[in-house]
Amino acid sequence: MKIEHFEQIDSWKEARLLVQAIYAALHDCRDWGYKDQIQRAAISVMSNIAEGFDRGSNKEFVQFLVIARGSVSEVKSLAYAGMDVGHLSADSFESIKTKCTKISNTINGFIRYLNGADRKR
Repeated sequence: MKIEHFEQIDSWKEARLLVQAIYAALHDCRDWGYKDQIQRAAISVMSNIAEGFDRGSNKEFVQFLVIARGSVSEVKSLAYAGMDVGHLSADSFESIKTKCTKISNTINGFIRYLNGADRKR
């Protein structure tokens, strides 16, 4: 199946769910700096996937996927910090961590695919 819109990309769909989970888990968090940082990092994941898709070349798309993957790692690291200081429950932390791992794996697979040849999307 040819991907015609970024909304069809599995890693973008998963990143959207990650954003929703983070917003829900931190709805009542009063640490505005922490909350803002993790929310922005999560939004960065889906935004970089979308922006990279519309850049036109696989090479540029891969660059944006690498940035998105870095943002996933930032979210995961911030989730550890949030759990450590009591901003995230153990259940919320595990859910976020699992989503991050899934997104990273999906992005890695997509990067391998795009680097495999001069493929048209």
